[in-house]
Order: sequence, then structure tokens, then C-alpha cells
Amino acid sequence: MKKHQRLIALLLAALMVVPAFASGSQEAKAQAAGTPEDPVTIELWFGAAITEAGMIPDDWVGYEIIRNELGIDLKLSMLPSSESDQDMRIQATGAGNALPDIFMVRRPVLVNLVNQGLVAQVDDCFAKMPVRTSLIYDQDAINNATIDGHVYGFASPGAIVRNEGLLVRKDWLDNLGLEIPTTTDELLEVLRAFTFDDPDGNGIDDTYGYGAFVETDATLKGYPGSRLWPIMGAFGVEGLWCFDAPNQGLSIYKPEFYDFMVFLKQMCDEGIIDPNWLSYKKDDFRAAWKQGRFGVMYEQNAAYAAEANYAPFDSNFPDGEWVIIDAITGPEGHASIGAYDMNYRIYAVSQRAADAGKLDKICELLEWMSSDEGYYLLGWGVEGVNYVFDENGVPVAGDLGDNAFTGSEGQVYTQLRNMVFYNSDVELISRYPTYTCAVSGKEMSALTALREMQGMKWTNAVGSSTLPTPSADVQRFYDQSLAEFLSGAKALTPENWAAFIDQFNKIGGEAWNAEGVAAMEAAGLVRE
Repeated sequence: MKKHQRLIALLLAALMVVPAFASGSQEAKAQAAGTPEDPVTIELWFGAAITEAGMIPDDWVGYEIIRNELGIDLKLSMLPSSESDQDMRIQATGAGNALPDIFMVRRPVLVNLVNQGLVAQVDDCFAKMPVRTSLIYDQDAINNATIDGHVYGFASPGAIVRNEGLLVRKDWLDNLGLEIPTTTDELLEVLRAFTFDDPDGNGIDDTYGYGAFVETDATLKGYPGSRLWPIMGAFGVEGLWCFDAPNQGLSIYKPEFYDFMVFLKQMCDEGIIDPNWLSYKKDDFRAAWKQGRFGVMYEQNAAYAAEANYAPFDSNFPDGEWVIIDAITGPEGHASIGAYDMNYRIYAVSQRAADAGKLDKICELLEWMSSDEGYYLLGWGVEGVNYVFDENGVPVAGDLGDNAFTGSEGQVYTQLRNMVFYNSDVELISRYPTYTCAVSGKEMSALTALREMQGMKWTNAVGSSTLPTPSADVQRFYDQSLAEFLSGAKALTPENWAAFIDQFNKIGGEAWNAEGVAAMEAAGLVRE
């Protein structure tokens, strides 16, 4: 499509300086040429878009196009869906110095492979891929694959960022004559009313103010997790790490974290948060809001507004209405919906491939993937077979049935789409179409929800995924101690909190924090 070409032209015009690295470039090696008659073999281990759909078939037209246009004989291998299985396969292959030419790898594994000398530096490759670099490899992406001052991989955007938000039942507010809350005091008033004042008018005591579940990870979403971020943000402790000087380090060390815990414990004690939040799994939480159990929540755009996901709520409550609201302001003026990091998929080139002179051909392959031809072929398949363009130039399934890119037969031909997608408008409109609800007749769009969520107050925590993670013992102590405070198993007092921090330091928390701060400072992530 010409629209993609025009976008590329505009981005290239803005890309006045392609990232260059004066140091770290490898000695020039004779590069394999490759022709259709005598192609260069490139072995690619990829992360599939839908692993359960199976491997790209041998009759995929892409093989022939890549051979004829690029002189490359592409050999594909699909990595396991489990990250731990991916890591094991790559590390075992690396131990035998038999890594493929280019392969997807998680950063912690990449660091190990780099230390073993098994991965090639790619500092000089970005200038050889001007289109792809302009679309995908911004400075944050390059930094994500930088180790000890050199770039060892091509990092492309993964999940969409800032795609979650704080939502409130507007129909419940209207029923009770309340306004949208903007401060923590107003939020408490709303949560109490939603819990005790029968907001749905059914005469039954069956509702709560806030709903959540524990959603954590080791780099960004520290306990009690991201579903409480809008409340944590009101106290300035959203995100596991703080990047702002002079408080850089783990957020748990900020005095405001204790204040947040006191506020959340008050919500628990008053019974204005669904008491099942500590035991809910994600599916339980989502079933609960669709059944009208609570009226304030933190949810992802598609999980809330995509047609299949919103349909049960629409059926249960045709007159119900969720609205996305901005961050709640806390007692000291802090406000944030949450923290965001950039998620990246890294593809690394083996040192063996570089030594064989394949680096230029790999760059050529990646650049072709970001051309119109490669972008639509890998992203949606063959026009007229797997997709058609609608009146707005957006690829859609049309009436192609199972052969469409969304169908059981067609989706296998787009297993490489994560290598070309970069969350463009074309992708998002295709992924999140506007629709009319079957029961209420409301017009809904997960893309509209996404844009609203992205426009709220967020905290930049880019770089969190590159910071060190704690030992299992430290992580367990951190999570369990906070859970005990919130459940009432341990009294939340200043004395007990100080004792917790002291013990946390002794078992390794202080060392973890110091290592993280050193990594922040070395990577230039600390904000003055």
C-alpha cells in the first residue's frame, strides 16, 4: 500500500541522523553476495505470533520471494512458546557453539551469550537499514540491546505501552449523584458509596468499590502489583524502581510507600475493595467486573473494550457504562496512572554468522521485511488470499473465511508478523475495529480506549527491564511481608515497617538496590 510508503518517506525525512557508533565496529569481513542461483543460507529462529497455530508451511510464498529478490535461502525454526524453554534451547545450542545465524533471545540470556563471545556486535548495522531503523529502532530500542557500550541485537517493540487505565462505572456515579473522583479523599467517598449505597439499585448488598488482583513481575510491577498503580501513583510509588534523583532506587525505600500501604490497608479494613483481590486470578477478576461486582478498576484497553470481551458486560448491563478517568491526586500532589517500560523482542546475530560474512545479508533481509512487500506479506499474508483492503486502506479479513489472516488456515502464514509490526495505525485499526454492541447498541472501540488511556498521566520507567532482579529468597520475603501487612497477619505500624526494611536489607535487598542504582547510573537512566 502507498500509505505505508508515504509514512516511511516522512519518517526518513525526519531521521536526519542514523545512530552511529564510532567505536565497537568489527573488522571488515568479506560479505557473502548471494544470488537466486547461489543463495546465502540464513537460519532464523523466531518467536511465533501464535505458537499453537503451527509452523509456517513449506509452500509459503515468502521463501521464493526472499530467494529471488535477496539471494537468501531462508531456513526457519520456531522457538517454543515458553520463555524458559526458549532460554534452555538457546543456551544449550550456545554451549555447543552452534547458534543459528539470527535468533530471538531474552536480554538476560543475551548478556550471558555476549560474555561467552557468541554474539556479534551490530553497532554499524543500523545505517544499512534506513527504513527499518526509522520505523523500529529508536534510541530506546538500541539502548535495550546495548551491553558494555556496544549493541548486540536488534530490539523491536513488543506489547503496546500505556494501554491500561483507571475506569469507573459512570452509571453508578449517576445513580448516586456523585462526580468523577479526582483526589484520594474523593476516591474514598466513591468507593464507600459503591460498597454501601446500592449503586446498581438491585436492593442487594453485593457490590464493592474497587476491584483488583495481584499482578507482579521482577522488574516493573512490584507487589502488590500494577492493578493498584493508580493508588500507588497518588503517593508517588508506582513502579518497582524510582528513576528520579535523589531518590533513585527501589520505590519501597521511599517514605511515601508506607503512606500508600496505610491507605490501601484502610481500604481493606473498611471493606471497600473486593476482599477476593488477594486470591483472584486474572480470569476471576475479569469475570467479576463483567458481573457487576465492583465499580472502579484498572484494566487493559482490549480486555475492557474489544468486542468479545465487552459483550458479557453489555448483555448483563445494557445501561451500564464504564468511563476512563485520569490519575487520582494524592495528599502531596502526586498523580500517575502507572509506570511504563518499553517491551522489546531482541533478535541477535551469532558470531559464527558474522565470521561467515552473513551480517550484510541479514541486514538486507531485515530491511526487506520493513518494505511494503515484506510488511504486508509477513503481517497479513497474501492480498486476496489472506486479507483484503477496506475503504480506508486497512487490511481486513473480509469474507475470506478460514484462509483469512484471522482464520485457522490463514494465521499460520503470519507467524513472523512480530518481526515487522511496530504498533502502527494500520496495525491498530486492523486489530481494534469499531463495532456496535449487540444488546445496548453502543458504539465501542478498543482503539479509542487505548488513545484515551495513553493520554493520561504516566510515569516513565523505561529501562526497568534491564535492571537486576532479586534472588528468589529476596523476592519471596518482599512479596510475603507486604501481603502480611495488608491481610492483617502483621500489624502495619511504623515500628514493624522499619523492622521489615531492616530485615529486607539484611537478606539481600540492600545489595539488590545498590546493584540496580549502579546499573541505572551506568546506563544514564537517572533523571535529575
